Amino acid sequence: MTQHETQEDAANGITPGGTTGAFRDVLAKDHARRGKPPLHLVDMNAEQRIEAANQLGLQPFRVKQLANHYFAHYAVDAARFTDFPESMRQQASRIFLPRLINEVTRQTADEGTTVKTLWELFDGARIESVLMRYPKRTTLCISSQVGCGMGCPFCATGQLGLTRNMSAGEILEQVRVAAKAMRDGDIAGGPGRLSNVVFMGMGEPMGNYRAVISAVRQMSALPPNGFGISARNITVSTVGVVPGINKLAKEGLPLRLAVSLHAPTDALRDELVPMNKRFNTTQVLDAAHAYYLASKRRVSIEYALMRGINDQAEHARELARRLNHYGDDWVHVNPIPLNPIEGSRWTASKPQDERQFLEILHHAGITATLRDTRGSDIDGACGQLAAKNLPVAAAV
Repeated sequence: MTQHETQEDAANGITPGGTTGAFRDVLAKDHARRGKPPLHLVDMNAEQRIEAANQLGLQPFRVKQLANHYFAHYAVDAARFTDFPESMRQQASRIFLPRLINEVTRQTADEGTTVKTLWELFDGARIESVLMRYPKRTTLCISSQVGCGMGCPFCATGQLGLTRNMSAGEILEQVRVAAKAMRDGDIAGGPGRLSNVVFMGMGEPMGNYRAVISAVRQMSALPPNGFGISARNITVSTVGVVPGINKLAKEGLPLRLAVSLHAPTDALRDELVPMNKRFNTTQVLDAAHAYYLASKRRVSIEYALMRGINDQAEHARELARRLNHYGDDWVHVNPIPLNPIEGSRWTASKPQDERQFLEILHHAGITATLRDTRGSDIDGACGQLAAKNLPVAAAV
């Protein structure tokens, strides 16, 4: 690996252990064999936007017009931008608003309030996003990588391996389409607003740090610079890439950090989360607590309950001990009923073990809520996203 490549990986949040040492990224067979996605308006900095406009013979203010259409109106069809020179609409669309994602299939559950969409990207790669509408909020779970290189054995996405990182444009397009669908009343329940975004779809967000942060800043900025989704309603999840957590703490963004812990000891977590061999539970929890101190935002601890593996009373007590070690009310634990994947030996906990696990945490003074498993019947719940090519008959 060259020095340039090492610096490039570091800038993206990938650790040196990603290719050598105790942990290695699990790569898909076609990893890194694809070109880069088309450059989109949201992938350009201010200078790049002005330069592109100059090449088309457009005044700089025209770029702001395009950005306002995109972020304020969720519009990408420049042919309909009546405030834009008609002779330049087609070229402007090609240069600034190329099509990045195409819907392949859509499935619905929960009477139409949960929608899972399979998207095809420019190179034929496929990712998924899941929209979940609740009475008082609407949350979009988005992907940040094609596949995932973390290799967690109980996760469908982890079995795919990592194909490539997604661009900020590909990430934000998932958000734009969902926000437009809510505004237009295309989701059961009538017109509404996309209020929350979670990076809990395909991929390890810290492995694509630069694009993820660019996308987050544009989600949370007000139009014409972003979609105006409060940064406090955006959650970035990680299996415990410590350098990424430390970088996030310095960004000055009031994001919610979610750490997929899944085990209270190194011996068990080494088996469930291979990245633990690179950054152990102490390093991960220390970094997560430091993030809490820097951001003043409670950290979410994600914990998939697996029958007879990590869901017994001794596991709950050890988890409580580890979290209470830091001495303040800094976490919210989300025990998650495991969503089994086809052919896996990992199965969901017994209901009585789920209840006992929660009771032990509560008795120890730790806030904990059993995670909703919405979308499990359409493989849209946590750990189930695998970008399967569904038959057309399954689309809605």
